Amino acid sequence: MSDALSIARDLIRCPSVTPADAGALGVIEALLKQADFDVHRITFGEPGTADVDNLYARIGKEAPHITFAGHTDVVPAGDESAWSHGAFAGEVRDGHLYGRGAVDMKGGIACSVAAVLDYLRNHGRPKGSISFLITGDEEDVSINGTIKLLQWAAARGETFDHCVLGEPSNVETLGDCIKVGRRGSQSGTLYVDGKQGHVAYPHRASNPVPDIARLITALGDEPLDHGSAQFQASNLEFTSVDVGNTASNVIPGQARARFNIRYNDCHSRESLRALVEARLAKAAGDRIRARIIWEPSNSDVFVIKPGPFTELAVAAIEQETGRKPELSTSGGTSDARFIAKYCPVIEFGLVGQTMHQTDERTPIADLEKLTRIYRGILERYFAP
Repeated sequence: MSDALSIARDLIRCPSVTPADAGALGVIEALLKQADFDVHRITFGEPGTADVDNLYARIGKEAPHITFAGHTDVVPAGDESAWSHGAFAGEVRDGHLYGRGAVDMKGGIACSVAAVLDYLRNHGRPKGSISFLITGDEEDVSINGTIKLLQWAAARGETFDHCVLGEPSNVETLGDCIKVGRRGSQSGTLYVDGKQGHVAYPHRASNPVPDIARLITALGDEPLDHGSAQFQASNLEFTSVDVGNTASNVIPGQARARFNIRYNDCHSRESLRALVEARLAKAAGDRIRARIIWEPSNSDVFVIKPGPFTELAVAAIEQETGRKPELSTSGGTSDARFIAKYCPVIEFGLVGQTMHQTDERTPIADLEKLTRIYRGILERYFAP
């Protein structure tokens, strides 16, 4: 069967805890091959990372080309005994589909596949192209998934005009939000060097703990910016402070604090780093020995400006739900940050309230509505 509920249940029953595939891509491959898609299964890997299975499928050879993107990998279920229904059983109870990935984001993939198959049954091959970019690496390090699948497609001469990413974008109810951008993400560790010594003889030591506390306060005192037209203000959050000291009578020789910055389009990654380092140098002065080690990041800020494609999506959503969705850039990162370098991308999927939780679930009614919304997008996209 090719309705969204059946597809979603089949996907959930594949325990594809990242980066394992566990047969999930095979479910999609079989359905798309039956519909005459040209389907490719590609495995990417590199030293120090797990190999990841990916899928690319296309029907049609001409423009315009719309692609549906997503990931079949899921986060671990945690304590499966705490679930009301099996985490990978795909159970339906009280009008809801339960299971890891029901919301994030096997449900969204199921809706896009069901919508495309329904569109093809009713309209035949599109006057253009439809494709799927599906990875198994979104919930992990995002190295051997979408970013490499896009490079592989580009090397083959594939070009995309627009993309719908079925991440759970809605906050409270289906139709309240389309993601049209994402903040960048940059992590780092602040190191402050002191001099180890006995607590009874502090004059012979230099304690880095008070110094790192002062620097943490100083870096958080002044806002990084005040937001922009599309984004909320950037924020720097310290997430851990440690000295690695197990003794109460020893002044440590070093203190370190990890932090993450979610930044908007007021900054590039380079200008953001320079700003933070300048503030650190000012706060440290000549006395405190401090430095930042920045972590690698592939999470750059991006925003898709409103235009015909966003208007088309808004119209399809409003027709089905009666709500005009907000164009939002809130939340964390997603694979849209990679896709945005190739074509305009919007994120619209299910309601994200239970994603990554015990008893992750979605109303069956939402699966049906989202399928109709995707079908409405296709009908408008390929309208004469």
